[in-house]
Amino acid sequence: MMKSKADEEDYWNSSKFKAFTFDDEDDEFTKLKESRQAVNSICGLVEEEEDEDEVEKVSWSGEPVGSISWSVRETASSLREQSFPKIDTTPSLPKNSSGYSLSSLFKGKEGEREMMDCADYVSDWSPEETVHRMQQGKAVSLEKFRSLQEKLLLLDEAVGVHDGNVITAVLIYLKKSLSKEVLFRELESRQTALRHFIHYLTESKEQRLLLELYRALGRTEDEALLQYKEHLRITDENKRRDFLKSCVSLPFSPEDAGHVQDHYTLLERQIIIEAETGGKVEIFQKFPRRASILNMPLITTLYYCCFYHYAETEGTYSSPANIRQTFRIAEKQYFVTALAARAKLKAWHDVDALFTSRNWLGFTRKKSPLSFSRVADILSKNNAPVQVLQEYVGLVDDVELRVALAQKYKCHFIVISTYRDLKDRQLLLGYRGKVERGSEEERKIDELLSNPQIRWKN
Repeated sequence: MMKSKADEEDYWNSSKFKAFTFDDEDDEFTKLKESRQAVNSICGLVEEEEDEDEVEKVSWSGEPVGSISWSVRETASSLREQSFPKIDTTPSLPKNSSGYSLSSLFKGKEGEREMMDCADYVSDWSPEETVHRMQQGKAVSLEKFRSLQEKLLLLDEAVGVHDGNVITAVLIYLKKSLSKEVLFRELESRQTALRHFIHYLTESKEQRLLLELYRALGRTEDEALLQYKEHLRITDENKRRDFLKSCVSLPFSPEDAGHVQDHYTLLERQIIIEAETGGKVEIFQKFPRRASILNMPLITTLYYCCFYHYAETEGTYSSPANIRQTFRIAEKQYFVTALAARAKLKAWHDVDALFTSRNWLGFTRKKSPLSFSRVADILSKNNAPVQVLQEYVGLVDDVELRVALAQKYKCHFIVISTYRDLKDRQLLLGYRGKVERGSEEERKIDELLSNPQIRWKN
């Protein structure tokens, strides 16, 4: 019984079968992250407080920086995930449980079975019978389907049984027996078979034929993205830069065109920064570079500039402010990256300057796009002294969290002042036993306990 188009689609989407692949690995396109992860999506990473761990993951030295734990090696590997646009060529079908495989296209699975199926191999099977035998893993001959009509009937029958392995096997036969022009024309009206064919060409790395297919179908954006992917094969950085420059003029979508432009601009900027290796500059001697900045992700590049070129004026290419403006880096992402870099260098004056805000009356106060509890965590992991830590722990609004952090980081005066503000004598007495005897903290507690002007609540 014929199924309606809606029924056919429902069956297709709910099918337990999956499309044929040569291996279980994802193709290279699906491994590529969209460029907004490297540029515009940076904003998305830092919009929510719970994402702060993710936005911090960048390091140049390879050692932990706050909660930032990237190493140069990890950063280099992440480059493979940074590339900008992607094409989803994976067929929508799940992998099937068919007994058929490409290895059984012209032979049976076992020697004995091959002998038994010898007669069947040359039999005059119809398209429906041929596909059914292919599903069973039996040897068949597709050469008997000579006319275009017979070949298309065979393909339609394979698609109709929703068996990805069989579809792919038939497509391989059509690829060998039909001209490209005829094959492309017929696949255009058979979207399911077309998706399988694109996936097959991608897996088998037949890029030239895939480009011709996209061109014939008028899929200019897919063609441009496939050409753009070629930059991964270029090892020379100057040649890669020139190649990316040529990609800028390809017919991308407006959004992807911006991402490709950013990718080219970033590599061009990195080549310039790489030439500034430091020479006799003290910071390069004190903290030698462990790897090249070339082809690193955007945020790693920003971290590098905050580490080695923090004091440079905005007009220079390696200035962190210039990087931020050129690539439209969100305030929170810039802040946490700069904080990590300067804390790593123990440049506490620079850290303080990041938080200092001056109002129109000239008064200064501490302001942060990052929660002060996270700030304290980053500073602590960079071995900030208690004098630095307590300044930011004391700015945590939540009383319980502030006390917990102060106890964790041994900021005793924060705990003492909080208990004083709460007028809780019992808590203060209890904490007296936790500080060192004869210490300044103990003397401060005794002073408060003996102060008659404080009206304790207990």
